[in-house]
Amino acid sequence: MRLILSAVLCLGALTTMATADDKHEHEHECALDFKLKNIDGEKVDLEDYEGNVVLIVNTASECGLTPQYAGLEELYKKYKDKGLVVLGFPCNQFGSQEPGSEADIKKFCSTRYNVSFPMFSKIEVNGDGATPLYKYLTSKDVKPAGKGAVSWNFEKFLVDREGNLIHRFAPRTKPDDSDLVKAIESNL
Repeated sequence: MRLILSAVLCLGALTTMATADDKHEHEHECALDFKLKNIDGEKVDLEDYEGNVVLIVNTASECGLTPQYAGLEELYKKYKDKGLVVLGFPCNQFGSQEPGSEADIKKFCSTRYNVSFPMFSKIEVNGDGATPLYKYLTSKDVKPAGKGAVSWNFEKFLVDREGNLIHRFAPRTKPDDSDLVKAIESNL
């Protein structure tokens, strides 16, 4: 009887541990707890960027805001040696303004804007098909934009060196905006 009771208790503990492990796999404690494919299709663990200040931006090649690529590249070049990383995530959800393949996007970014910051494969940022990274980012209530769906191309999420989401800026916030630059500088 004692052996059966021990087995039941052990099985219960294992079930509880498995449930806790499964739950941990689906819960993300920071903005860098994700793995995504880069523009070349290689898997990238965003934890590799821990220790840097990270600016996450959903991008598009055929948008009125596309010239922000130039400003993002300037921001990246100016602060990368101090620990800033800009991560670009192409998205075709807003007006079908990113219709090309990853190869098309990569060529456009490099030839038109000399983008040298990391670019990723095309993703969805809103709805059921949204990548888990963006489900996480949009669930957090951070200033100045708050939580909720991404409103358009070039929305910006700022992550501190520990991987905490600390600011969210609207698409029309230019990369040289004083509030954005101040937020970056204060975390470098």
